[in-house]
Amino acid sequence: MLGYLILALCTAMYALGIVAQGLAARRTGDRVDSRLGFLARLLSDPLYLLGFAGQAGGFVLAYFARASLPLYLVQAGSSAAVGVAAVFGAVVLGWRLRRLEVGVLVVMACGLVLLAGSSETSQAREISPELGVLLLAVLLACAAAVVYLSRSGPALLLAVLAGVAFSMVAIISRAVADQPLLEVPLHPLAWLMVLSAVVGQAALALALRTGSVTSMVASMDATTVVLASVTGIAALGDRIAAGRQWWVTLGLALVVAGVLALGTLRETRTGVAVSAG
Repeated sequence: MLGYLILALCTAMYALGIVAQGLAARRTGDRVDSRLGFLARLLSDPLYLLGFAGQAGGFVLAYFARASLPLYLVQAGSSAAVGVAAVFGAVVLGWRLRRLEVGVLVVMACGLVLLAGSSETSQAREISPELGVLLLAVLLACAAAVVYLSRSGPALLLAVLAGVAFSMVAIISRAVADQPLLEVPLHPLAWLMVLSAVVGQAALALALRTGSVTSMVASMDATTVVLASVTGIAALGDRIAAGRQWWVTLGLALVVAGVLALGTLRETRTGVAVSAG
């Protein structure tokens, strides 16, 4: 039960980060021409730093949730933060939700219910040497691509790269989350996890400068959910309740479709969860 409570708090923290970082990226992007200059200025923006703190808090909570919950549930719950951000914007900031968007939020909620009902708590298997080498190679390729695309690369591709990097964060943290905290910094994979988070954050920041906030976050989250969920079930021993495999398939499909739908529906200038309708 504690794991599910931690996951709920994680989703709320990620939603706070999405709202703050999106608003900061928009107001900074209007004043800076180059992407590298944009990134440097963004890092000095208090609103962006607040959003980063929310993301960091969400990451810490997700880390603890992964100690006992399968990746398909934790990542789906984290990706639902874009929906929570939409509700937050409507309730607190006065942004408007259209009926279709409300319908999408209901679909996402149904997906999360299916995933929660199909999940079983367990500790993850150790990451094999072969998988560790593959993760390192993917990170190096991802970092090189982000550097290459930092000047004029398409925002959507940068968002997908952010999703790849953050899926590696999820995979590694699932494998090491059950270890004593004082021993985690001594684990080689922990540093690979940190580097993956840095690459993912840089790719997301660059994508947010020119791309729609919600569509960029949605693309990133969809990538992360799919890659992490498949890896968790195939390589880390994530468990599914007997006879409920189709719950996971349908639940993931509903959550990913909902995240992408929100990203498509909510493309505006002013930030996350803003609707013109």
